[in-house]
Parts: sequence; structure tokens; C-alpha cells
Amino acid sequence: MTETTRPRSLADDLRSRSDDELARLLRSRPDLLNPVPSDVGTLAARAATRASVQRALDNLDLFALEVVEVLCALADPVDPADVERLLGAAPGEPLESLRTQGLLYGAPGPVSLVRTVRELVGPPAGLGPPATQALQTYGPARLQQLLADLDLPGTGDPVAAVDRVGELIADRAAFDKLLSGAPAGAREALESLTWTSTGALQRARRDVDAASAASPVEWLLAHGLVVAADSSTVVVPREVGLHLRGERVHAVVHPVPPAPAAVPADRARVAATASHSAARAVQVAEDVLRLWSETPPRVLRTGGLGVRDRNRAAAVIGVDEALLSLVLESSWEAGLLDSQEGETWLPTRSYDDWRVASTSSRWLALATAWLASTRVAGLAGSRDSRDRVLVPLGPDLDRMAAPGLRRSALDVLAGADGAVPPESVAEVLHWHGPRRGGQWRDDLVRWSLHEAEMLGVVGAGALTEPGRALLAGDPARAEQLMAALLPRPVDHVLLQADLTAVAPGPLRPDLDAELRLMADVESTGSATVYRFSAGSVRRALDAGRTADEIQRRLEGASQTPVPQPLSYLVTDVARRHGRLRVGAASAYLYCDDPAVLDEVVADRRSSALLLRRLAPTVVASRVSAETLLDRLREMGHAPAAENEAGEVVLGPRRSARASSRRRTTRQVSEPAAPRDTLLTAAVRAIRAGDRASSAGARATGTVAGLLVGRPSADVLAALAEAVAAQSSLWLGYVNAEGQASQRIVEPIAVEGGYLTAFDHLRDEVRTFSVHRITGVAAVDEPA
Repeated sequence: MTETTRPRSLADDLRSRSDDELARLLRSRPDLLNPVPSDVGTLAARAATRASVQRALDNLDLFALEVVEVLCALADPVDPADVERLLGAAPGEPLESLRTQGLLYGAPGPVSLVRTVRELVGPPAGLGPPATQALQTYGPARLQQLLADLDLPGTGDPVAAVDRVGELIADRAAFDKLLSGAPAGAREALESLTWTSTGALQRARRDVDAASAASPVEWLLAHGLVVAADSSTVVVPREVGLHLRGERVHAVVHPVPPAPAAVPADRARVAATASHSAARAVQVAEDVLRLWSETPPRVLRTGGLGVRDRNRAAAVIGVDEALLSLVLESSWEAGLLDSQEGETWLPTRSYDDWRVASTSSRWLALATAWLASTRVAGLAGSRDSRDRVLVPLGPDLDRMAAPGLRRSALDVLAGADGAVPPESVAEVLHWHGPRRGGQWRDDLVRWSLHEAEMLGVVGAGALTEPGRALLAGDPARAEQLMAALLPRPVDHVLLQADLTAVAPGPLRPDLDAELRLMADVESTGSATVYRFSAGSVRRALDAGRTADEIQRRLEGASQTPVPQPLSYLVTDVARRHGRLRVGAASAYLYCDDPAVLDEVVADRRSSALLLRRLAPTVVASRVSAETLLDRLREMGHAPAAENEAGEVVLGPRRSARASSRRRTTRQVSEPAAPRDTLLTAAVRAIRAGDRASSAGARATGTVAGLLVGRPSADVLAALAEAVAAQSSLWLGYVNAEGQASQRIVEPIAVEGGYLTAFDHLRDEVRTFSVHRITGVAAVDEPA
């Protein structure tokens, strides 16, 4: 490429690119598509904005950033050979990538960085400013003295004086010759600034000549090898810094990412650990959601779960706070948990289907939700910048970078042969995105891997096979692999004479639900212990079970005979169940046996019920029927509720449920990768807009199939044709606020002056007013 044909700007460069090259630019920087640029000039301007360039730089790997810093150390246009010389390595692939992303232009041949890149990068690799920039702080007299001390011809033009000094110190041979005559300590003082570029004046005079220099720093100042930036600081000109670094910008460059520090992992141990963790996470989710079905905690005024309710749930279930927070956040993300009108936390109706599914299916719901979630459970319990405690389910646990970083961390494990410690994962991720780093990223990596361990996605520091399938986007395979790892559900228990039942493994969900109705879980682990009591048996009777049904279900579930004490317990509780009847008076008690009512009225614990005898077999109370039922049960009785017809009301207690949550579009840190159809249509629209702009035809007619500024009849005809052909269109549109946008749509219907179409910009079906459409173009039309 000759100097005369070299593009003068990024816009010129983009116009000379092929359609495939423009598509690669838009694919690498999808934020440039929102909305679709109207022409190449708009695309170039958007690609040079600070926000877009910042995003692009943040996505560069360490080696690409090192190449950018070398480019920033040189003046435009830059010869690629100079880049390789200062880098100490071939920059081929990063240079091509930077051009593809529109961060530099001009290749092949000398290239230029987009100005915004230089502004955002700042001083490259700690180098000082160029000599011509550093010396601008000196006045004419000081510059003339500097020329004399360097044996350079004087000039009355300050700009020419600065250029002459800059040319001298940029020459390596001249620099070496000058430094060879330095006094003792000057070289050492200069070399101490090799990697910092700035230092203190150390009581040296700011304006000093060679004749009066009394210290090493003053000698360096007198010869322009350091420049006084202000009254207390000196700066090393960039040319001098490069000489000191051996004509390299970096001490070491990093063309390839560091290898993960993997250690061999026993596959059996990985599988066993993952199986245990997955089953534990599912069980905790089921336990906490069942607990909150009965006693839902309140939503804090500021949102989230209170510390007291969190600690209570952790204590009742027997789980640590980290796992509880993770399960709560994953359950919320999976739609199993939500707040009911902002008042209480309740399971949703989806929970009822989830709880009867297989363990592997329930695990998949939690793991899939966690992988895509912006919620970071590890933040729960920490404090924010205002020293407020961050709580589970609170509004402050969202981190937009979490899903991408979570996947990146698992990708490192997927590519490693064995277990990888979090520190090594963080080191690899730093290479892939050094500008996105910092302590917060290291913390997020650590939390993500710990959460993956607790969910069984990772086991013993290595990615599990179900986790690998989940990461690859194959949930069916992930569930199948997890089902193979989990212990096979058992269909029996061992009934003991001490009124307990022991499940020698995870029970089938239906059998577990039935046992939990008849008994209370006493302990969990490799075996689950259920304990029967008068209260638990009464609970089953209240749910509509009869004594015979309970007996038959126990016989069918147990591999041992039903112990006599358990049979006696069921029979005794069933005999007493329903002898007392509770109705609404506020409430009343009815019993065929007056002696039972005598016992209740005489009991001092019933004083709060405000009982009044209406008849030998009827007692009235001023409390509600539900309160009366609960208090009588606490007193050791087994009352049953009855309806207005005097019939006993039996059946499972209706559990409260939160309404189905309306899913909102979740914000993410990076735009989604655009589809090929959108890229093709966007490039054609940009080309058509560029031709229309250059031809001055934007308001007069069609250019390569682009209808702009035409009467509505033409637009309607084009829309109707697209509906009939089921083809996509590029659409220019101005909304009611006067905001213009461009988008790719799939027309569905045109009627009543409105277009109904699927909008690829929003990924939803929308309605557009035809009179607000400013232009259309067929996506499939050749350029």
C-alpha cells in the first residue's frame, strides 16, 4: 500500500474492507450493532467512542495488550518491524486481531492506532512521555542552555530546539556516548528509573547547566536525560527509557497463556465427591423450601433475607451459611422461590413439580440456574462500601461479570488434566483479560469454584463429567451423567422398635414425601433416620390418612415387620383423633364425651383460649379455629376440624405458594454474539446507507434495494412482499420520542397501518407504526 492510497482514517479503512471483514468486526465488537449503524462513517465514529474502545480493550488478552502498549510507545504511523523490534517477538496475530476489531487501521504496511486507544492506555508500560512532550515545560532560555550543553546548534524557535534534543537522545549511539561521559553515580541514578520513569529531584536544582551541575541528578538534568516535570519530580523521556530497557518496552512478554498448575485427580474420588455434593445441595434446597412452605420468613424492607431468618433456617436444616446462601440464590434463579407481594419468601408453584422429580433432574435445575446467574452467593455476609451487611436474596449480590467469569473459570478446568487450585485458575484468567482483573476477580474466581464444588459441578478440584456436559450446553447429557453418579434411590426403610425408620440411602421422592408426612426427620447423612411420634402420626391423620392406610403403607415400605410399639402408637392416636371437633364461633369445641371437655376446661393451659361451656358436649372459644386447633394439639389432644355441616375436614394442609415470577431481561456485561443472518443484513444495510449518503440519494429513492424517504405505499408494498415471502428486512425506524434506530425484523403481518414483526434487536415480537418507518431493505438482496 502506497502512502497516497494509505487510509487517512478508520472510516477510510472500513470502506476499503470486504463484507466478510466488516462482519468479523461486528462479530468481535457486538456493541457496535445496537442499533445497526446507518453507514460506514457512523460505524467508524461509534467504534472510536470511549465506551466501545474501553470494552474492546477489556476483552484483549495479555499479549495483545502488550502489543498495544508497544504501538502506544511509537508515533503514528507505526512500522510493524518497529513493533517487533520493541516487543521482542512477532506481533503478527495480535496486530491482525487489532485491525479486525477496528482498534488500528492501515494494514498492510504502516498502521495507526485509533486515538481513543492511546488516551485510554495512557503511559505505555510505565514509560515516560516522548522528549518533545516532556521538554514543553521548559522555557526558551532553558532550552537554549540545554542545546549548548549538548553541543547542538542554537535556535530561536522553541519547537525546533525541542526537536533537536529529541532527535539526539533518540539516537542510541549518541545516548551511549553522552552517558559514557557522565560523572560517578549518574548512570546508577538513571538506571534506577528504568521501570518507573519518574523520581524525586532529591534537593537538586530544577534549572541547572552542565558547568554548575553538582550532583548526578543535576548532571542528568543539564543534559536532558531526565526532565524536571515540576518543582519536586523528574521524568525520564520515553526515548531514554527504551534505551535503558535494551530497546524493549517490556522486560518479558507473554505470547501464550500460562499452563494451569494441574495435579492428578483420582476419577473415582472426583465422582464420589461430586455425587455427595449434588445430592446434598438438592436435599438442602428441598428442606429449606419445605420449611418456608410452613413458616415463610419476611422480606426485609430493603429486600433480601434477614440474618435471624437465615440463621434459623441454617440451624433447623443443619447446613452451613455458604451452602444455604448458594441454594437460596440458585432456587430463586430457577424460579422455585420468590417473594409474595414483597412480604414473605415462599416456594413457587414450580417447586411442587420440582420436588417430585428425580434427584438428577432437580440438580440440573439448580446447576443450570447457577451457571447463568449474575447472582454471587459468596458475597452474602460481607460488607459493602457503606459497611452494610450483604444478605442472601438481597439486591446487592448482582455482578454482571459473574456468568462470563464463572464459565471462564470452568473452561480452565475443562482444559486441564486434573485438579487446578483457584490461584492457578485466576492466573490463567488474568492472561485472558488483564484489564478485567483485580482482587474482585480473584475473589469471584474463588467463590465460583467453591460454589461449583458445593453443587457437584466440580469435585475435588477437577471438573466432573456432568459439569463438562453442562458447560458444553448439553443439559440432557449432564443430567444423564449425574444420574449415573448418584446412588440409586431405594424403595424401602427399616422400621425399628424405638419408633424410628432408617432409610439406607436416598429414598424415592414419593416415598420420602410419605414418610415425612408420618414422621419427622431426625438425622441425615449416608442413612436418613425418621422418628414417629404422636404429633407426626396425627399430622398424617389430619392429611386424610386412616390408621389402616398408615399401617399398610408402613408394611409396604419396610423390609422388616412393623414393630408393635409403632402399631400401638398409630392405633392410639387414631382412636383419639377427631373426638374433639373444632368449628367457628369464633370457634367451638364439640365432643360426644363430656369428660374430655371437662379435662380441657379444667386444664390451666386453656385459660388463654377463653373457653365457655354452652352444653355438656359443646364449648365455645373467642380465638380462631386454627389457633384453637394448634393450642389443643400442644396440650396433647388430637382434635379435628369440621365444616359448617358438622363433617370432619381432612386432607393435607394447603401450603402457601408465591405467584409465578415474571422473568425480566437480565442485563449482562457483554452483548450476545450476533447471529450470522443479523451480521449479513447489518453489513448490507451499512453498505447501502453509505452509498445513499455518498450519492446524496438518502431522501430521494432507492439504492441497491434500500427504500428511504419514499411514500408509505412503497413501504407497505415492500412490507407485504416480505410477509408473503417470509423474508427478513432491514428497517429504519423513528419512535414517538424522535429517536432513530435501525434493526433487522422478520415481518409477520401488516394491517391497519401497523407492522407486526419479530425484532432481532430486542429478540421479541413488536408492533411498528408504518408511518414511522424511514426505510426498508431486503436482507437477502445482493449488495
